Amino acid sequence: MKKQSIFLFLAFLFFSLGAFAQTGMIKGFVYDKKSGEPVMFSNILIQKTTYGSTTDDNGYFVINKVPKGDYTLRVSFMGYEEKLIPVTVKAGGILSLRIELEPSSKMLDAIVINAERQAARTESQVSVEKITPREITQMPSIGGNADLAQYMQVLPGVIFTGDQGGQLYIRGGSAIQNKVLLDGMIIYNPFHSIGLFSVFETDIIRSADIFTGGFGARYGGALSSIMDISTREGNKKETHGKIGASTFGANIMVEGPIIKQDSSREMSLSYLFTAKNSYLSQTSKSIYSYIDGSLPYDFLDLYGKISFSGYNGSKINLFGFNFTDKVSQYKSIANYDWTNQGFGANFLLLPGNTTALVEGFLSYSDYTINMEETTTKNAKSSNIGGFNVGLSATNFFGENKLIYGFEMIGSTTNTTITKKDSLTSKTTNNTDYSTEAGVYILFKGIWGKFLYEPSFRINYYGSLSKGSPEPRLALKYNLTDRIRLKAATGKYSQIFIDTKPNYDIVNLFTGYLTIDPEMMNIVTQFKGQEITSYLQTSNHYIFGVEYDLTNRITLNVEGYYKTMKGLISLNRYKLFADDQEHSSTGTSPKPEYMKKDYSVENGEAYGVDFSAKY
Repeated sequence: MKKQSIFLFLAFLFFSLGAFAQTGMIKGFVYDKKSGEPVMFSNILIQKTTYGSTTDDNGYFVINKVPKGDYTLRVSFMGYEEKLIPVTVKAGGILSLRIELEPSSKMLDAIVINAERQAARTESQVSVEKITPREITQMPSIGGNADLAQYMQVLPGVIFTGDQGGQLYIRGGSAIQNKVLLDGMIIYNPFHSIGLFSVFETDIIRSADIFTGGFGARYGGALSSIMDISTREGNKKETHGKIGASTFGANIMVEGPIIKQDSSREMSLSYLFTAKNSYLSQTSKSIYSYIDGSLPYDFLDLYGKISFSGYNGSKINLFGFNFTDKVSQYKSIANYDWTNQGFGANFLLLPGNTTALVEGFLSYSDYTINMEETTTKNAKSSNIGGFNVGLSATNFFGENKLIYGFEMIGSTTNTTITKKDSLTSKTTNNTDYSTEAGVYILFKGIWGKFLYEPSFRINYYGSLSKGSPEPRLALKYNLTDRIRLKAATGKYSQIFIDTKPNYDIVNLFTGYLTIDPEMMNIVTQFKGQEITSYLQTSNHYIFGVEYDLTNRITLNVEGYYKTMKGLISLNRYKLFADDQEHSSTGTSPKPEYMKKDYSVENGEAYGVDFSAKY
């Protein structure tokens, strides 16, 4: 019996290898011929067959298990001339292509609609808005400046306030529960004064993915949502510039090649630089003369990027930024300012005889906010910053893909508060260091009309000496060509908190802290039970339906339920000092919740989001 089993196994293995040897693979990148930029979501089809693919954010595509033979590839996307490419697939071989599409004056909306619908049918992600610069510029804008911040204010489940540059509250979560990434680097405050503008210049955005819940294991360290912004490289073939101005401010963008890309070179080197400045504090004096005084908002954004691109699609980017805001004499109450700054590198590598992609990043970012009250001279300042590094690999198996990787974050938080009166000055300071490490694995599979994305992440938090296993799952079923059912669930965790009470929506100052029970005066009991862990966690449960009402209109309905456990915030009920007098053995004992600086809370959020997209 044992010999028969071995024989059957060897026969099956031989048959499988033989079948594999009769097929080949086509992979490659699709680029804009004029600029050298990747063309996302372009369609690649093998004519007279059912084989095909769609390019990802890097312009990359893979078509697996193609029978050996001669074929013609048809490559198309909106705004480009369709391209036909003869190819020969060899048994057991991998054909690597670099495809350049010629820009066209024809705006083929039908192609865009088909590409977006195809992506909706083949992507299992739930509660995500994929935003492109084209969509941002098509939205009505204030002052003629199209901006991601204004676009996000129309998204379902998103509440936007204008304090401290703009705070996002997504599906019942607080602003600190959102995580913002720029090319893999953490941005701690992505919005400017009064919340009309973000630090992301629309002209350089390649894509923006907004996850309002149920995101996969690739992301960690956030209880509510993820904003993942990627920027494009500078033009690899021509030098270009752009200058704009409005009543709010002015901006400039310059890009071009340092080493021009052409077929005779194996690499290219390009640059991209943008600057954006607000002069609202000056123009408001005449334009908005009915206001008592000027609008005291000023900001300056600087961003630069240098990109090395190999002919096979591999690339390395170096980038840096400095974003500053200043608010002077806000309603004669206070002066405050904040600064985002950072630098980093990311890369994409395409190993030779394989379909795998290897991506990584290393960066440092820092955020500082200062506030001084005009009359009392009381002052507050807070800083959060550190490094983050990550590495991931993506392997393709037919229509399926496996993604795995790790991420590490080392950060410092510091909050200082100074209170003054006519005779004395008292300063309190809270400084802490933390390390967060995470490993994850994610599988994206397609089985007929059924799409599934199981994933798993383990996060370890150094300041708590605690690990957090986090299983997640996203599902989608193509009920018909126009109707799609979807669901997602997952566990999430976070270690950062802010100094703003959860019930305080508008606040001019928000400081940042790391949870550390040894450094913070936190309650030790919750509803009479001893607290054994101070890690904040949440669980997401989402179910929804997508319906293509017409070829141009898609309706989306999503119901969500979110539980939140162990949320730590400033204790609104504190009335007494936590000293011997008010202890259980003191002369005036008080309950713990009336004397601790920080409280622990549980919560839940639920609702239904509706949207119609044209």
